[in-house]
Amino acid sequence: MKSSFNWEKKGLVFVPQQVTDHNWLSEFAQAPATLQFDDYLRVYFSCRPAPDQNGQYLSYSAFVNLDKNDFFKILQVAERPIIELGDKGTFDEFGTYPVSVIEHEGKYIAYYAGWTRCESVPFNVAIGMALSEDGGCTFRKLGSGPVISYSLNEPFIISGPKIRKFNGSFYMFYIAGSEWILHQDKPEPVYKIRMATSEDGYVWKKHDLNLIDDKLGKHEAQASPDVIFHNDKYHMFFCYRYPTDFRSKERGYRIGYASSVDLINWVRDDERAGIDVSEEGWDSEMISYPHVFELNGKLNMFYLGNQVGRYGFGWAQLNGTLE
Repeated sequence: MKSSFNWEKKGLVFVPQQVTDHNWLSEFAQAPATLQFDDYLRVYFSCRPAPDQNGQYLSYSAFVNLDKNDFFKILQVAERPIIELGDKGTFDEFGTYPVSVIEHEGKYIAYYAGWTRCESVPFNVAIGMALSEDGGCTFRKLGSGPVISYSLNEPFIISGPKIRKFNGSFYMFYIAGSEWILHQDKPEPVYKIRMATSEDGYVWKKHDLNLIDDKLGKHEAQASPDVIFHNDKYHMFFCYRYPTDFRSKERGYRIGYASSVDLINWVRDDERAGIDVSEEGWDSEMISYPHVFELNGKLNMFYLGNQVGRYGFGWAQLNGTLE
């Protein structure tokens, strides 16, 4: 059995509550995903304004530019949301969360989860696509509908897109809902990690299978699959939680790990993840939505802490290598 990875926590990088002049960005900095430029590191994330009088939230997506040599040095915060919310009745009328951006042939392409509200359950989600004409600052949707949506074996909650390009093809790692379970008269979703591939980034073929085995039983919820190729192997960091009472420390999100040599067959080994909740502070109750990237010869992870990123995202750096 191989030893676990050693992630050294560096601290909280971005706190949305410190941005005081954007009323649409008042709390949460969820699902960080990076894009590297010559002069800075851009981190896309999703945020929320204050809830309305009924306690309902909207979700917007934004970015923050960081110094590539000092992630704690903030260079710029987006002046407005990068993607507009959808029109009445569309799949993204109430939110865009999360978002993942890739550069391809001089263009910047964003894939995002669009949220709509429902009656019998709180929400439903599908994945949309948008293009940028201003260097990844704002994005224009291809149309009013999703590019990856519900299907026969993925009936709801198509969300959490992470876009990657391997071996000349596009890979979309995402989650799909499998069922809603009723707990204390409240419906809670169960979702699993899935994958789709594309040759052009527009037309997608679903793999139609769960990638990661369950650890906490069939109702375990898995989210935020992030895949990196390193040392001749694919490494996936993701998060998982219990199906109910997951807003507590004991049953909240934790970060898991799996590896693969072919992107299809994955071996789960959470003991190797190498990162857990802290004894105190902003990530002492839960950690989730990991994003792993290489910069300046080091492997880094941005991730969320308590209340799924209500108070921002933090940074850890790997001591050693992924193998």
